[in-house]
Amino acid sequence: MSFWLILIAYEAVWFVAVIGAGHGQWWPGVLGALAFAVWRLRASVHRRTECRLVATALLLGLILENLWVRAGLVGYATPWPWAESPAWLMSLWLAFALTIVPLFGYLHTRPLLAAVFGAIGGPLAYLGAARGWHAVLLPAPIWPSLLALASGWAVALPLLTTLARRWLQADVVRDAA
Repeated sequence: MSFWLILIAYEAVWFVAVIGAGHGQWWPGVLGALAFAVWRLRASVHRRTECRLVATALLLGLILENLWVRAGLVGYATPWPWAESPAWLMSLWLAFALTIVPLFGYLHTRPLLAAVFGAIGGPLAYLGAARGWHAVLLPAPIWPSLLALASGWAVALPLLTTLARRWLQADVVRDAA
């Protein structure tokens, strides 16, 4: 499956989820992510690994989002069904997990680089959702929120890419046996 096609499809899911949430609707992001997941998993040759990454990312997302919201560092415009981890946001964690194998292969063996990319890209996504569509609420002053998001994503991305590498290697060994 094409790198660019997956990237564009994921970005479309991000925009649908964020714009929908900014307009008080949680369901466009959920439907977009589910369609993306069905499409990705049907075409995936690493379905088992990608499903494990989805489960891990959802758990990690629940933990981080709950920490950030309860600490007062982040809020969401459309908090259904939970203020700490709304459905539209968790759908983005699901969709993001399905990009780890096809889009981030170059980071699978570079956890330090993954941490840097996570620390930059994660907060930028939240900032874009906050400033562009008011789907994410970042209290003033904004720097503690951005620091917390950077820290969380500096752990999340290397964790997901490292697990992807390990699980892909285990799949190769299992398939060879």
